[in-house]
This record gives sequence, C-alpha cells and structure tokens, in this order.
Amino acid sequence: SIWDTFSHTPGKTRNGDTGDTACDAYHRYPEDIALMQQLGLRAYRFSISWPRVLPTGAGAVNQVGLDYYSRLVDALLEAGITPFATLFHWDLPQSLEDKFGGFRHRDCAAYFADYAETVVKRLGDRVQHWITFNEPWVHAMLGYGLGIHAPGKRNPWAVARVSHHQLLAHGMAVERLRALSPGAQVGITLSMSPIHPRTDSEKDRQAARLTHQFTAGFFLDGLFKGRYPEPLWGKMRLFRPKIESGDMAKIARPIDFLGINNYSRDVVHYDWRVPFLKAKSQFSGVPEREFEKDGAQYTAMGWEVYPPGIYELLMMMKNEYNNPPVYITENGAAFSDTVENGRVHDTLRQTFFEQYLAQVSRAAAEGANVKGYFAWSLLDNFEWAEGYSKRFGIIYVDYASQKRIIKDSGLWYARRANGHH
Repeated sequence: SIWDTFSHTPGKTRNGDTGDTACDAYHRYPEDIALMQQLGLRAYRFSISWPRVLPTGAGAVNQVGLDYYSRLVDALLEAGITPFATLFHWDLPQSLEDKFGGFRHRDCAAYFADYAETVVKRLGDRVQHWITFNEPWVHAMLGYGLGIHAPGKRNPWAVARVSHHQLLAHGMAVERLRALSPGAQVGITLSMSPIHPRTDSEKDRQAARLTHQFTAGFFLDGLFKGRYPEPLWGKMRLFRPKIESGDMAKIARPIDFLGINNYSRDVVHYDWRVPFLKAKSQFSGVPEREFEKDGAQYTAMGWEVYPPGIYELLMMMKNEYNNPPVYITENGAAFSDTVENGRVHDTLRQTFFEQYLAQVSRAAAEGANVKGYFAWSLLDNFEWAEGYSKRFGIIYVDYASQKRIIKDSGLWYARRANGHH
C-alpha cells in the first residue's frame, strides 16, 4: 500500500517505524479476541486492507488475504462480538497511486466500488455493519495537501478533488452493498472537532465557520443534503473539484448511520497569511507531549481534552442534519504509559473516558440518536506518521515480545461496557 511505501521511506515516520509487524493481529487475532471477551466487549471495529485483497487494486483476488478476514469474522461471531468492517482506512494500493494518483482521479471511485463488491461477496453473509471510508478528509488533507501522511504529496489543489472522489466512491459502494447485502447497515466515518473562534471578533468567527465547513461541512452537506456548503463553495473557486452530472445524487444515497471520530476541539483565529481559509489552528506549533495549560489537560499528541465537544457534535447532528443514527467510532487519548509490576496505571486515560462518555450520555438523554460507542483503541498500535511513539490502547502492547497487558483504563472500560458504573 502507499503506507508501506511511505513508512519505508527514510524520514517519513517517527524513528523510521513501519507497519510491517505492528500488533501482529494477522497471527494473534485469536488471543486478541479472547481479551475482548475477557473485557466483555460486544462489538469490534476493524479495517480491511484493499491491497491485501486486491494487490494491484483490481483484477486478481488474493484469496489468502480474504481468508484471513473470513477467519477473523468467524472468530468474532463465535465469541459473541459484532464485527464492524471498514473498507478504507487510508492504505490505498500503491499501484493505483502510480497509475493515476489515487483518489486525485475519479476512476479510483469505480475501482473502489469493485473492491467493495469483492469483499461483500465474501463476507456479507456474516458482516452486517459496513463503514465505507474512515476519515476521508484526513486522507485528502494530510496525504495530498500537507504531505505528512502517505503518499506524501503537497498539492493544495488536490485536497477537494480527493475528498469529492472519495465521497463518490462511497456512494458507488453503498449502491453495491445494498444490491448484494440488502439487510446490512451501511455508513461512513468522519473525523470531527467542534471549531471555536479564539475571540468574538467577526474575523475569528468567520475563520471558525469556514474551517468547520472545510473539515466537516463539505462531507456532511454532501452526504445529507446532496450539495456542498455554499459559502465554502463560493470561496473555493480555484480549488473546486469537477462535479459531473449525477455525482451528488450518488454521494447523497441514504446511509443507515454516521460514524463520528472525535478527540478534541480546535480553536482558530484569523490569519491573513494562511491561504484560502485565513484561519490558524491552536494546534500549529503545539508540543506533542502531555501538559496542562489554563486548567486544561493536553494529551501526548498535544490535543486538548475537551469533553463537551462530543456533546456539541452529537447535538449538531440532531439539530442540523435530521438526527441520523450515529456511532462514535473513535474516541480516546494517547498518554505516556509505563509498566509497573505488570500493570499500567493510566489514570488520565480513564478520566478521559469517564468525562467523554458522560457527555455522550448527556446528548443521548437530550434526544441525540446515539447508537453506540467505540473506544480508540483496543491495542496500542502503529500510529501512522507517529510510528509506535504514541499509545492509544486500553491494552498495552510490548512490541518486542508482543505481550499484551490490560491497562487500568481497560479494566474500568470493561466494567462500564457491562453496565457497572
């Protein structure tokens, strides 16, 4: 995939880490499922690797790759755990990047729909919950705009195009999924943070509105309203993707749920030097380590812990988008965990979950259509460009020995997941 290429390119990931072995789930999934059972988890979200199924992105199917996912699904079901399968979590086949620049080209959408069909034909008899894309904005912006994720391109012109073509691919895949597995629940996962203006000035407020439309509104309006947000579209002139007749109808095909990934909020202020958005994020130049500032806790990623944000997002979906069914598909925190006498006392992470889950419950009590919650993540893992330096798991992984240790937050989460507060 483009991530294999990127992580093997010197200087692209922290410490030159690659995803070659990572948590070794390919070999260790039975042990991991036993841990899920021990924690009493009822659902597990995992992603399917497009190049593992179709090494060149199309054509010949790698049956051994599909067999692995088939075994994983069977083992989950046997353990009483509902599988939620994500079809695209950024690992585009390298051959499609080489061929036409990945999702910079609209043909990539048709390739994706064929891939989705291949997977659903094999797993659709057992998997009833499908997520087409995970965080399409991140893949577009970090991969093609900023170049800090694979494939490492820095071309601001490509960001909206990659976003539009991913949404088009989503719509085409929804159509295939409906035809092949009529009873299945199909959705898409978006990364979202509430965007707050730093001051009450009109310029800061405008910067916050435009940033929200660029990072979330573009996708939400496309999916739920069949058009892109007008103020943003007007400003995008030079950056606009080419929309062909029928595109928006495909993108707005009804879905059964929306997945929301939320970690923090962003506070932005007007900055004329930033092209297009004229907005500068509070995260630019923030150290990537844990710290406290003005009474707020920041995680090892340098992200502010801001529990009311998840409530804000859920209420926004209720009030502005007709209250669709929503799963929180990722929520969690990286902190610097240490093993002491075989235990990991990660109090900050447990507090994070307590505070965010309280806000999810608050939104549900006020009528938000919340269907479920997934912590990010089960295991410490390969955290993209950060390599293995950031630990998000509720289970600690010693990468050298592959030993797993349930953290204190995992023990707490198990009690909470099983109705004990």
